[in-house]
Amino acid sequence: MDDPPGLGAFVGEVHANILRALGCEALVTNGAVRDLPEVRASGLQLFAGNISVSHAYAHIFNFGETVRVGNMNIRPGELLLGDRHGVVSIPMEVAAKVPAAAQGILERRQHVIGICRAEDFTIEKLDQASKELGLMEVQERARLNERPKRGGL
Repeated sequence: MDDPPGLGAFVGEVHANILRALGCEALVTNGAVRDLPEVRASGLQLFAGNISVSHAYAHIFNFGETVRVGNMNIRPGELLLGDRHGVVSIPMEVAAKVPAAAQGILERRQHVIGICRAEDFTIEKLDQASKELGLMEVQERARLNERPKRGGL
């Protein structure tokens, strides 16, 4: 991790394929990446601070240590979930509960979207659904026995 991050890309098509061959699923960096279509085709997932047209001169001097990306410390072996909007750290003690919680969130979102797209949409129906979904969320959290934990990039 550079502070400030460099402008040249550390990962592109070649490094993405090297990382995949080494068993890496994803890369989180505060630096730049390039060759996005080719990297996507490799299956490597990226979360980066910048996109660059050019490669960088990089010298890896350490591996397997805690790094800071954005305002988040990332430790070796930590479970991360990321998408184009950011990255969050998932504590291992709740990791097994994440799929069920995510499914519940997806179902609630789809329910609201369905109401909004319906021919007979009304504010009253949306308000009623909001109340029902709020109760469902409370019940789901009680079932999962976890308080919401916030944090991420």
